[in-house]
Amino acid sequence: MPQQNEISGMAALAICESLLLAMSDHKLLPESEIVGILKDAAATHENAAALGEDPETHRAVAALIRGIIAGEHSVRRS
Repeated sequence: MPQQNEISGMAALAICESLLLAMSDHKLLPESEIVGILKDAAATHENAAALGEDPETHRAVAALIRGIIAGEHSVRRS
């Protein structure tokens, strides 16, 4: 069974994806703004990795977010 922090992270990702999709579906934010939010999140983790703060984890998180932007993960495009 996954550890509690893994479960919490998966839940947080699902909630955030749902919120971003709802904002897009309801025309509250254009796709370009949503992609900008994701790029900012990825950059934050890339910067943390560069500072030596658990670099392996931060690089993995940044790669996951970049994959979402590229459409390789579950965020759908309108």
